[in-house]
Amino acid sequence: MTADGREGLWDFALRLYAAPDVADACLVLQDESGIDVPVLLFSAWLAKRHSVTLTEGELARIDGLVADWRNEVVKPLRAIRRRLKNGPYPAPTKETEALRNGVKGAELNSEKIELAVLEIEGEALIAAGSGSGDAGENLLRVLRYFRGSEQDARASEALAVVEKALATLRP
Repeated sequence: MTADGREGLWDFALRLYAAPDVADACLVLQDESGIDVPVLLFSAWLAKRHSVTLTEGELARIDGLVADWRNEVVKPLRAIRRRLKNGPYPAPTKETEALRNGVKGAELNSEKIELAVLEIEGEALIAAGSGSGDAGENLLRVLRYFRGSEQDARASEALAVVEKALATLRP
């Protein structure tokens, strides 16, 4: 919760990500469409909690603030964590699994930092009150921004999972 009693982005992101099938849907969107999941969760938070619809320009500006962090910190940590699952030698072992779990924690913390940056930027958008707060529109805009094209069937299904979870997410 924020100081004024509103649900902060981190808490919202954790609740949405924990909703049935959302984690898997986000991984499909990340791995197959190149979506930055924190930006996706941010766009959902803006629409669901604050009735803010992102414009293409706002999305590009906001992504520009976190792109270097994502590319230089989050993605390398993710790559190391994923690589340690099956190798290189001597992985996978009990010892390398402990290392992998440490990297996983660092990756999660790096995404938490990204979400904090996004939340600060979101406060200005919330104050301006831009748009109707259409979560589906925000999610689709994020997909198009990162994918660079229209979605395919798997991306559409994954977005639908996230949108359904948003519709049922309790305040």
